[in-house]
Amino acid sequence: MAYITQHSAGVPAPVRIGLIGSGWMGAFHADSIARRVPGAVLAAIADPNVESAEALARSLGAAKVTPNAEDILADPEIDAVIIASPARFHSSLIAQAAAAGKHVFCEKPAGQGLEELDAALAAVQASGVHFQVGFNRRYAEDFLAAKKDLSAGVAGTPQLLRSLTRDPGNGSIPNAARVPAWTIFLETLIHDFDTLNWFNEGAEPVEVYAVADALVEPGLRDQGFLDTAVVTIRYSNGAIAVAEANFSALYGYDIRGEVFGSKGMVQAGRATETAARRFTSEGMSADTPRLNVELFRQAYTDELADFAAAVRARRDGLPPSSSDVTLTPGASDARRALAMALACIESVKHGAPAPVPAPAASTVAYAGEKS
Repeated sequence: MAYITQHSAGVPAPVRIGLIGSGWMGAFHADSIARRVPGAVLAAIADPNVESAEALARSLGAAKVTPNAEDILADPEIDAVIIASPARFHSSLIAQAAAAGKHVFCEKPAGQGLEELDAALAAVQASGVHFQVGFNRRYAEDFLAAKKDLSAGVAGTPQLLRSLTRDPGNGSIPNAARVPAWTIFLETLIHDFDTLNWFNEGAEPVEVYAVADALVEPGLRDQGFLDTAVVTIRYSNGAIAVAEANFSALYGYDIRGEVFGSKGMVQAGRATETAARRFTSEGMSADTPRLNVELFRQAYTDELADFAAAVRARRDGLPPSSSDVTLTPGASDARRALAMALACIESVKHGAPAPVPAPAASTVAYAGEKS
């Protein structure tokens, strides 16, 4: 039996994505693009650690490897980039990618200061490329379900909100002395800030009061290391929120969110992998996730699928996909969460509440965001 010739007419070309940064998160995103995101191709990897990048490329079938991000940005075959480099390079790479006409997915935080981020997002606006930041909790099934309930008015007017991040650990933090200053706000609690902003959509954070300490690694307190924090946030609609984080939960990875309102309460997240429980002579037990890529495996995939679909729509002149709720985290979301993290740093430094910088006028309608 002979095969019938298969024609490619009508089949959209895949979105060709270049990865910048092949570390822990970059490698996982690369695996997602190569194996779990239909219609997307991992076309190239850039990392100064060429040996690591080459090994990753071989395992996933990526054709191009380079030590220089500029090579990917200059490649006319690349539609979009995933920026998973160290955070200090994010804003510069966003600006360069936008200037090169590449659509951008950037891991959080999108910058380390508002001035540098505003410059990067101005480049995004000027070029008209699609921009998305890696706030993956929006794509987690239970968090998205909670958001839909909130949008439907199930909890009424938000009054009290809560979000927490407890990273898995064993009572100590390996290489804690090498953790960059203020990581707990800029790279950990920034997820919680976006979750709270998303759950309390339409309101602006106006003030934070942050308390932080080194309770897991007290020996590093004098060096400015922080591994535990609690933040109180006041919003423009009167709602009060609490965000908390700790770097060493012995029982596993624990991410939760909650909104209490005038009509009821909505919760998302649980500390166990499934709802299954064991009841034995030793008591009750349950399995818990130990890695972010375990707990949020599907969410990480879905955020990249959303990104690829948006890039394809823009490239091919198709209408953008629609959703029952606001989903894709864009430029204003990246800036709002960073502004909160920076305000927390000021609050800790001065031991007092700190105002959250108001949104820049240009963030009202950045290009690349869905209305």
